[in-house]
Amino acid sequence: MAQLWGGRFTKETDQLVYNFNASISFDQKFYEQDIRGSIAHVKMLAKQQILTDGERDQILEGLKEILEDVRSGKRKISDKYEDIHSFVEATLIDRIGDAGKKLHTGRSRNDQVALDMKLYVRDEIDEMDGLLKNLMESLLKIMKEHVHTYMPGFTHLQKAQPVTLAHHVGAYFEMFKRDRGRLTDIRKRMNTCPLGAGALAGTTYPLDREYTAELLDFDGPTLNSMDSVSDRDYVIELLSAMSTIMMHLSRFSEEIILWNSNEYQFVEIDDAYSTGSSIMPQKKNPDIAELVRGKTGRVYGALMSILTTMKGIPLAYNKDMQEDKELTFDAIDTVKGCLALFNGMISTMEFRKENMNRSAKNGFTNATDAADYLVNHGVAFRDAHGIVGRLVLTCIEKGISLDELPLEEYQKISPVFEKDIYEAISMRTCVEKRMTLGAPGPEIMEQVIAKEEESL
Repeated sequence: MAQLWGGRFTKETDQLVYNFNASISFDQKFYEQDIRGSIAHVKMLAKQQILTDGERDQILEGLKEILEDVRSGKRKISDKYEDIHSFVEATLIDRIGDAGKKLHTGRSRNDQVALDMKLYVRDEIDEMDGLLKNLMESLLKIMKEHVHTYMPGFTHLQKAQPVTLAHHVGAYFEMFKRDRGRLTDIRKRMNTCPLGAGALAGTTYPLDREYTAELLDFDGPTLNSMDSVSDRDYVIELLSAMSTIMMHLSRFSEEIILWNSNEYQFVEIDDAYSTGSSIMPQKKNPDIAELVRGKTGRVYGALMSILTTMKGIPLAYNKDMQEDKELTFDAIDTVKGCLALFNGMISTMEFRKENMNRSAKNGFTNATDAADYLVNHGVAFRDAHGIVGRLVLTCIEKGISLDELPLEEYQKISPVFEKDIYEAISMRTCVEKRMTLGAPGPEIMEQVIAKEEESL
């Protein structure tokens, strides 16, 4: 058992207790961040003349060698160490001797782990933001290509009014844009450096915390040492933001699953993102969309778990906080994997324009436009609403759409209708006349697409 403590203990920790307490199995994930933080700490100690220049150079060289050896696989992180901090420090001492014992001067594992977690989360936010940007670029490409692809818009999962595929996909573009904004906000709010807070009450060494923060690209040091080591708000915020990302991915996945069904046939998912059945040879299943939908609960669970862990913890650091890592690491890996796979699926998917257009026509999505036609000819909207409702009943009885209903049937219910009703309720007219900002009209959509492209 390699530990950084033990002087006041008279016997070894029970092995089961040691195993239960150890975090090396998962916190080794941020070995790079731990070494990066140690490098900055050592540079600051030398600047403040707490270490000599010679000690600084010796320690820095040793840390960089450890980093390269772990990266290359030459040095394995062993579970004989309690945590990643023990591994780095013990390995350093083995390599450079007594100078390595000075690495931890003016530092506690409490502020050290707080720093490592912040550095790790910050790095992962940047990577996740890049994946979101890639997905949004794929959505923007679909939007550009389908400004004139008509499809039914839905409310209550009932066909409602005609929209375009560009407009529908654009709704998800807006969701993911907000997701990126949340990540940006979290990154900015969390970007203060806890190193130098010590265990909870700072240190008597003359540390230059502003310099350490600058070396690690933070906006500045944290301002309360107790909060510094016990703050996990940024983890909760990230898990909340990731839960929202997964909720958006899950909603989109649900629609793709519906669109891929035999009843809709709006899309054809590429073979590379589908699977078959072990017994039914005709099946082509949307497994990626289903797995993304399913993994959403996994990320929600991580959020609820850390909220529950933190709710009863008094100041300052408590061992309960060790529970933040496995949950967060798993949630981050889940979200990143889902974003990458979803992007691959959506960017290779084929959209069946004719089926979408036919579905919009057969679902009476142009009924509101028929009512607007009457309003434009002097009929009160409430009366027009009732007239078109009767028209829809007639169409249902005959098994046809409003586009197919003969003019004499229109005129039986209202003599206001003329031949131009068919042009007024065509999919093209229904969509093109919707010109308010945010609506699916092609001119509006092209303006929106230009703005979204610029925002990326």
